[in-house]
Parts: sequence; C-alpha cells; structure tokens
Amino acid sequence: MNANDELMSVSLIVSPTGGRRTKEDNPNIPLKINEITQAVAACADAGATMVHLHVRRPDGRHLLDVSAYLNAISSIEKAVGDRVLIQITTESLGLYSPAEQEAVLRAVRPPAASLALREFLKTPADEPAFIDLLSWMAREKVVPQIILYDPEEARTLADLRERGVLPWADVPVLLALGRYRAGQTSAPSDLLPFLASDMPRFAHWSVCAFGRRETAVVAGAALMGGHARVGFENNLFLTDGRMAGGNDALVRSARTAIEACGLAIGSIGDLMTAFAPYRA
Repeated sequence: MNANDELMSVSLIVSPTGGRRTKEDNPNIPLKINEITQAVAACADAGATMVHLHVRRPDGRHLLDVSAYLNAISSIEKAVGDRVLIQITTESLGLYSPAEQEAVLRAVRPPAASLALREFLKTPADEPAFIDLLSWMAREKVVPQIILYDPEEARTLADLRERGVLPWADVPVLLALGRYRAGQTSAPSDLLPFLASDMPRFAHWSVCAFGRRETAVVAGAALMGGHARVGFENNLFLTDGRMAGGNDALVRSARTAIEACGLAIGSIGDLMTAFAPYRA
C-alpha cells in the first residue's frame, strides 16, 4: 500500500452481478450468462481489464457450480478474447461450506479466484487446509486475491506471509470497505485504517466500496497506490444519484475520476505483468 509520486497505472476491475441484488434493485443488473457476457464486453470497451464473476441459479439466487462457471467463462472468453482476466468468486453467502467452495474452485480451475479470508480461515485450526488450497492455486497458476473486510484480517494475512507459509512472497488483496446491508455507503476515510503507519503493506491491492460514493472512494485509493473494483455488486448509482444504466457506466465514472487525478488506466498487459508471479 505504498503511495508514490510516479505516474502509475490503475487496473479497473468490474463486478457486474454479485450474489444478492436482483432486477428489482436495478433492471439492468445482468443475471443470465448472456447478459453477464454482454456487460463484461461493454466494460472491457470502457477500460476494465478484470471481471469478478458471479453466476446465478435460474431463480436468481447465488450459485457456486462447476458447469455454470465453465459456461460463463467460455462465453466471456469468446466475447472478449484475452482483453479481460476472469476471476471467479468463491463467496458462500451462507449457502456453501468451505469444502464445497474449495471443490468448485478446484474443479473449475479458473484463470483467477477470490477468497474471503474470514470464510476460509475462521480459526487457527483452518490454517493447514487454507494453505493447502493456496498451494494448489500456485501449482495450477490460478491468480489469487484475498478479500479483507477489516484491518485485523490484514494483520492475520500478513502474519501468514511473514511466517513464510504462503506459496508466494506476497499475495494480492481486495479491501472491502463496508458490508452488504441496506443503505450502506462507504466513504474515502474508510480506507485510512488499512493504510495506518503500523499496518502491513501488500504489493497489489484493490478497493471496492458500497453505495453511490464508490467513484470517490476508488479514486482516493488510486491516489494512494491502489486499484479499483466497481460494479453493480456494490453500487447501483452514478455520482449524481441517478441509477446507472449499466456496469460500463460505473467503469467510465471511475476511469474519468482516476484520469482526472493524473493517473493512467492500466491495460491488460499491465495487469498480467503485475500478476506474473502468480502465473509462473
């Protein structure tokens, strides 16, 4: 989380669907695979180079399923080629056990995957299984991203790194600023506890923020050396309070704000270079 004065490139990640919201929340939220594919293609045109992928059941509920993931990945790859890195979620939403989450991840073997630390490392007794899963990801060249919801989780992850039990020298993280609850609105100041002088630093970190101040939060994070995840999973509104017509509108909003700060939007090449240690 080191800030510097050099012109850096900021990677834009999009999470177009999430696991909770429906078309009652925003009629433009993509739920079916063809809708998700179209949304990802539009977001790639807007500057996103990575997608955080959720899939849904026919009734709209959250789903972790091998066939659904493989179908979605194939559809997205046909639409955008290698312009976007596809990251699947392993999020449980209280519906899946860690063993089920792990089984889906291993069977899909996606290009990248996110894991919430609090779901896989609930107690110290969970550490061996968690490290074994990360070691499998390293062997299979699945790019990791560990989701952290509070500074204490960052300390826990840093402890694993410092003890040398991670299969990499460092690991990408996503700082989730807020919670999934009605009316949640994140603020740029929510990032400060993660950036305190006594907090651990991670070489590649991204931020997602809840609510209509999403653009302000990710722009602030970019100024401090972070990358940005935006999309309907966390926010449905433009900066002026209007409901966004698509995820690509949120990507463009973030891009405009970040470029106005004098920072460059990263290419897929920049992202792959950053993630090269996890794909070697």
